Amino acid sequence: MMRRLVWLCVGLWCLQAPVWAQEWPSKPIRLIVPFPAGGPTDLVGREAANILRDELKQSVVVENRPGGNGVTGLVALAKAPPDGYTIGLLAITAAIAPHVGEPGFDAFKDFAPITNFVSMTPVLIANKDAPFNSLAEMIKAAKAGAKLAYGTPGVATVPHLAAELLQAQAGVPLLHVPYKGATQQIQDLIGGSTQLDFQSSLVVALPQIKAGKVKALAVFSAKRSPQLPDVPSAAEAGYPALVVQPWFGFGAPAGTPPAMVQKMHAALVKGLQNPEVMERFTNIGATLHPSASPAEFATYIRREHERWGKVIKDANIKPE
Repeated sequence: MMRRLVWLCVGLWCLQAPVWAQEWPSKPIRLIVPFPAGGPTDLVGREAANILRDELKQSVVVENRPGGNGVTGLVALAKAPPDGYTIGLLAITAAIAPHVGEPGFDAFKDFAPITNFVSMTPVLIANKDAPFNSLAEMIKAAKAGAKLAYGTPGVATVPHLAAELLQAQAGVPLLHVPYKGATQQIQDLIGGSTQLDFQSSLVVALPQIKAGKVKALAVFSAKRSPQLPDVPSAAEAGYPALVVQPWFGFGAPAGTPPAMVQKMHAALVKGLQNPEVMERFTNIGATLHPSASPAEFATYIRREHERWGKVIKDANIKPE
């Protein structure tokens, strides 16, 4: 009799399990954005929240958890319950941070990757009165002995690593001036405190370029940006390996049921096909970058981890 009761309970659970899966999500989903509100990363997170809301028919609450160049939010995501009701923005920080300290998370054990989403267009800009108008002319000036200082939003950020790649490949020394944000660094460039500035996206730089307050020397994307059609890529200037893509994807805590991960992947990829969504991302210089599957995104993160680890080691970059 006891054996029959056990099998009856198992049978009832099996009948109920698909129902529970079909009911998800039955309450609001929390989306952790590991950067402050108002910046380009926040825009990506809120666009994704809108897509998930429309596709899953459930509200999505964006929670900004800035700190540590994105590390604070990633730690919060890693520690969240794997129940499908917490996801987070997995930026390139997840691949970089483990190489410059103890971030408090394991990029390969603590997250269930969902999909890559978009990538930004890094741009190298210069003071409008600088005696060079292209990447090649800037490198020539540096090789001739010009002391050129460049601004970035901090040590081991994507702009800093892009600058280190440029110096290694072009064989020129530049002086790094780290800031705490992209806005202040571009203001100092305009004022002449620095001669160069590496920006991880066009969000802050584009208005200043169009206003003639700074000049763009090159973009570090694979090809020219539609927003700056007259500005060559670094590859065109003779540096084909200088392709830097600050990417933004999404993940859940490790252990989140695969069916939920797959459902979120399908929703996000479908949402990116909306022409209005495409236009909004194009307007901020972003390129759509969805993954074919969660597994493909996991492989991409591992490749990025290996790539930037080498750059950090070769440049001997240490945490601040």
